[in-house]
Formats: sequence, C-alpha cells, structure tokens
Amino acid sequence: MKRRNLILNSMAASAALAAPAVFAQATRPLRIIVPYAPGGPIDVTARLLAERVKDSLGTVIIENRPGGGGNIGADAVARAAPDGATIGIAAVATHAINPWLFTKMPYDAAKDFAPITQMVRVPNVLVMNADTAARLQINSLRDLIAYAKANPAKLNYGSGGNGSAGHLAGEMFKRDAGIFAVHIPYNGGNPAQLALLSGQLDFNFDNLATAAPNIRSGKLKALAVTTLARSPSLPDVPPVADTLKGFSIDTWWGLVAPAGTPRDIVQKLNRAFVAALRAPETKTRFAGMLAEPVPSTAEEFGAFMKSELAKYEKVVKASGAKVD
Repeated sequence: MKRRNLILNSMAASAALAAPAVFAQATRPLRIIVPYAPGGPIDVTARLLAERVKDSLGTVIIENRPGGGGNIGADAVARAAPDGATIGIAAVATHAINPWLFTKMPYDAAKDFAPITQMVRVPNVLVMNADTAARLQINSLRDLIAYAKANPAKLNYGSGGNGSAGHLAGEMFKRDAGIFAVHIPYNGGNPAQLALLSGQLDFNFDNLATAAPNIRSGKLKALAVTTLARSPSLPDVPPVADTLKGFSIDTWWGLVAPAGTPRDIVQKLNRAFVAALRAPETKTRFAGMLAEPVPSTAEEFGAFMKSELAKYEKVVKASGAKVD
C-alpha cells in the first residue's frame, strides 16, 4: 500500500510539474515571418489572416524580416524550430525566382520548407501607354505581336529591375511570341510605371493592383492578363494564354513551416488558414487589393511551388539575369 501511494504521489507531482509547460506551449504565440517590409500587399494579407485565425490558433504575431529580395526572411523560417511556433510567407520571388537569380542561396527552396497552404494569386497585366497604343494602332495582343514582328527591335519594355517578375514576364512573352523588344530595367516598379506613363516605354508587364487605377483612368491600355483565365477585376481583358497557349505568370504567395514540422501541426495550421481564406469577409478585403484567395491543401501547394520552381529555372536562365 505504501509503495502504491508513493507511486501515485510521484505521478501527481510529475503531472503538476508538466502542466505549466504544456500550458505554456499551448499559449505560445504563433509567429509569422513576412520577408518584406510592412505595408505592402503581402504584409497586409498576412495581418488580415492573423486576425481571422486568432480564435483557433490564439495570438499571432507578424514579424517583418525584409532584405535580400526576401531571402533573409525566408531563411529565418527555414532555420526556425519545426515545432509549429514559427511559420512564414513563401512568395514567387523567394521560392521560384531567387533560387535561380542568386548565385548563392542561404536556404534550399525545395527542401527546407513544409508547405501549409497557398494564400493569394494576383494577376499581372500587359499594359501599353494609351497614346502610344493609339498612335501605333495596337488594340489587342495580336496587334502588338504583329507590329513587333514587322518592326524588329523598335519596341521596348520596362521592369522594376533585372530578374523582377516584370522582366521575366517580358522575356517569356518575347520567347513565346517570337519577337524582340529591348528591356529597360528601372530601380523599382514605380519608376518603370512612371516611364510608361510618360511615353518613354512602349509596354510593361505590371502587377494588376498597381496598374488598375491608370487603366481605369484611360492612361494605360490593358491588352492581356497573365493568368490562364480572365480576371474578375478585368473581365473584358483576355489572358495572354488565349493567344500564346499555356502562358501563365502570376504573383503569388502562401504559408510554409520549417521542414520537419510534424504533419499533424501542418494539418492544424492548414485547416485554420484555409477556413480564414474561405471566409466571405476575407474575399471582400482581398478583392479590394485585386487579390484572389487561393486556399489549398498542403500537398497542392507543395506541388504548385515545385512546378513554379521548375518553370522559372528556364525563364531566368534564358534571360541571363543575375543578382550577384
């Protein structure tokens, strides 16, 4: 009897000691690392979702770790403990473009992360200066391609820099259309758009959210969107894929955990964030930024990132772009 009581007392003492640790783990805030500065669309969408998952996941802290084209923040996620306490944003730059753009990478985009869910897709759009389009009598994507073929090297296009999404979209377009246009890199997307608006450039591939106000005002003419299907935000503008089969180059981002994070934790995170992405309020808020929620399974997001990594390997190598 004394031995039995001793064992029971020992078990009770162990449980009492373990309880605070379990409680501390359960109430530890979830940290989402955003590899870009505050205020941008990726940061804003992360904060919106953080608010919506509080009831299921508890307190969520957003930590901005900008720098290195997103590589610094992504590396912080890769190096975090795989215990579900730290997750982060994976974007087209950090997980599809940068691995081919940078000579040395601090992480392996294919091996160092556990996908949770895709979050967002934002179309890019091929736009021309409206006055230039009228002067050259270009009213469609086919018109642009025909003019470029009839006038080799007379067209130019701009981007936010070598290796940027706009640059790579332009190179894909030139390759698939069989045309040539001079690429003029700028130090950021805004200077490139200003050059287009002033007539210094003939066309750009721009983020739809950025270009939309000038499209609506008539300063820019939208010829095509880069998604495979039409965008609800520009229903009258056809996709490039209607003319160049299979053309697709979107801006996207999603959530990942460090590699080795247990599957049950990944699934719990997936359920919480997918529910938040499907909420009508989320769709309304994202629509205001011309962003489309794309909830997915972890497996679907993993397969998508793998395909994007392979796609951009060809595009970046063909462009010759390098950062270092």
